[in-house]
Amino acid sequence: MPSDSTSVSLTTPVAVDIGRLPGISPLAATYARDFGALEHFFAGNPAEPAAWRRAIAARQRPTKSSNPITCILQEQLRARNSPASTLEMAARLDDPRAVAVVTGQQAGLFGGPLYTLLKAISVVRLARSVERTYGVPALPIFWVDAEDHDLDEIRSCHILDADLKPTSVSLPISSPAGTPAGAVIIDTKIDTVIDEISSTLPQTDFTEELITNLRRAYAPGVRLVDGFASWLDRQLGELGLVVFDASDPQAKPLVADLFERELRSPGTTTDLARSSGNRLQESGFHAQVKPADGSTALFLLDSARRSIRRHGSDFQVENEELSTDTILERHRVDPTCLSPNVLLRPVVQDRLFPTVCYVAGPNELAYLGQLRTVYAHFNVPMPLITQRLSASVVDTAVLKFLHRQNIALEELQPRDEAALNRLLGAQLPDAVERAMSAVEHAVDDHMTTLSTEVATVDPTLSGAAESTRGRVNRDLSNFRNKVVQAAKRRDQTLRRQFSRAQDQLFPGGVLQERAVSNLYFLNRYGPALTTYLANDPTLDTAHHWVISV
Repeated sequence: MPSDSTSVSLTTPVAVDIGRLPGISPLAATYARDFGALEHFFAGNPAEPAAWRRAIAARQRPTKSSNPITCILQEQLRARNSPASTLEMAARLDDPRAVAVVTGQQAGLFGGPLYTLLKAISVVRLARSVERTYGVPALPIFWVDAEDHDLDEIRSCHILDADLKPTSVSLPISSPAGTPAGAVIIDTKIDTVIDEISSTLPQTDFTEELITNLRRAYAPGVRLVDGFASWLDRQLGELGLVVFDASDPQAKPLVADLFERELRSPGTTTDLARSSGNRLQESGFHAQVKPADGSTALFLLDSARRSIRRHGSDFQVENEELSTDTILERHRVDPTCLSPNVLLRPVVQDRLFPTVCYVAGPNELAYLGQLRTVYAHFNVPMPLITQRLSASVVDTAVLKFLHRQNIALEELQPRDEAALNRLLGAQLPDAVERAMSAVEHAVDDHMTTLSTEVATVDPTLSGAAESTRGRVNRDLSNFRNKVVQAAKRRDQTLRRQFSRAQDQLFPGGVLQERAVSNLYFLNRYGPALTTYLANDPTLDTAHHWVISV
């Protein structure tokens, strides 16, 4: 935090070292400031131009033949009525020089938390930079993990009400456990959920249009994944973001050889990832993924998403034993029946797209650090990895409070008043109390002396001196009360300011970008939010930014 509030504007964004964020892992903090400590786990340093040139060269195609993923991607975009700009951007994949900057996330209800929007904006920003710096067509692509089956995580939306208190709405989903998100169809219950969102959001100039667009994206009969993709299309499609539904059955044949290799060399992927995880731990970091013995990097996908485990020379899926040939024959007949897990998904993604860089969140960064040898095993170039933009969006009063009070962001996270008490203790300086007491004692001493001396002139003046002493003491007492009341008023104001900052930055004790839906911010700030985040060149990824739009 800046210590001199006169040196910066009180609305200047506050930059916080990413390593100071509550809950940030040592690996993510180290990656931001000391890549050399982790270089053996990644493909290259994204801060070095030479690493970018190598990564670009590794992904460019030697021929001018069309890229098979282009047609698949454009069909998805047309089916969702995506903006024309996204179709034009997708067409650039046919250029053999083209590279992709990719990020991804689960299909969170109504676009998910703020960090999902930040990831999407991050790839738009980075793709622009790559194209401008290296002179190659660069596409920003958002990979929707539509085969994820953690429905409890994606079915809820968390916002702040008019009093800045966290509130949640959830979409009832009757699908059984293990059902992939791509198989969930929105029914008429969505209307009630959107009504609840509409009544809870503070009403602004943007609310009516926001709710209208939300109903268009999340309509009964639409897949939950398509609603998510359509919402991102509407927010960032005009900026060129291309949203890809990873569950598209047409894409599966393009990576069939990866699935076959995983089945014919069972355990190799998990062993390589486990070994890298062990080396990370030996280096003082943590292993994000700890594969279970006998696991593979694939799921069998039918009515649910089920793990495939090694069982002797064959495989076991729950209580069903299957040979390698049986699974491969099933996959030949139905290419959609296999789905990659977290260890294989990045490799599948980067086989489909010419990924030069992946934009990761802190937890993703950790497991990607276990995959360098896995990429090599499948003969797929590992992309560079950068961290996403990290930000909290607050009103100007909170930003001014942070500047004026010189308080560290992380001090606002605990749900106690330790930081507040420190601030309150500084509101009535000790020098003021010492000065008041000194004056009161001096008046008393001098009036005592004066009373004695005037009695030698006229004994009746002693009473007048005492009366004067009383009046002066009363005036001093009244003045002291005014000082105390002023301090109390400052205390009350400070308490309100502290509480408001805490409610916005750490609702429920959780960092805002992870706790609050993008809906809340789009409702409050409208298109100005995405415009600012996409275009401000001062926002880097080595810091968490506290901003006001």
